[in-house]
Amino acid sequence: MYDLILSNVAKYIQLTDKETSFFTSLLRLRKIRKRQYLLQAGDVNQFENFVNKGCLRAYTVDAHGEEHIAMFGLEGWWISDLYSFLTNTPATQNIDALEDSEVFSIERSDLEKLYEQVPKFNRFFLKLLQNAFVAHQRRILASMSQTAEEQYYDFIRKYPSMDQRVPQHQIASYLGLSPETISRIRRNQAQR
Repeated sequence: MYDLILSNVAKYIQLTDKETSFFTSLLRLRKIRKRQYLLQAGDVNQFENFVNKGCLRAYTVDAHGEEHIAMFGLEGWWISDLYSFLTNTPATQNIDALEDSEVFSIERSDLEKLYEQVPKFNRFFLKLLQNAFVAHQRRILASMSQTAEEQYYDFIRKYPSMDQRVPQHQIASYLGLSPETISRIRRNQAQR
């Protein structure tokens, strides 16, 4: 049941059996049906979430009702409205399931206990934050310097199964492109 999250943790820190038991005792398994919210904008995010199964997305909705996807979360990924979680303020993002999904959630207060009782988790979550920052920075730079085609192909290279699991208009939203642009890129690819 905990294999995927424990292998994720093991990338950065090694746990004793006692530490593993304590960590897993703090996790709450949540089953999220397709289109069900894990978090709604306006609620304060109390959890860090690890995707054990399925696919989720974090997004905002602008004044015109248009969705802007900030991130996807697949198996083995963490997903959250980090700003809300860290500042204890209302979330600006919605997080919902694109497929029937399972997430392990750890509540803010339990995370604090984990930091106190197993200090190496400070390093683990710092590493996650660093990785998230680097990915965010790369995404911003790509959107400023790459063509639409380069952005799309980079996305497909980094996340090869996403175009099979996520509708085209959501990939377009994530990349800041129109669905028509994605269609044109795919059409050109097919003609090559």
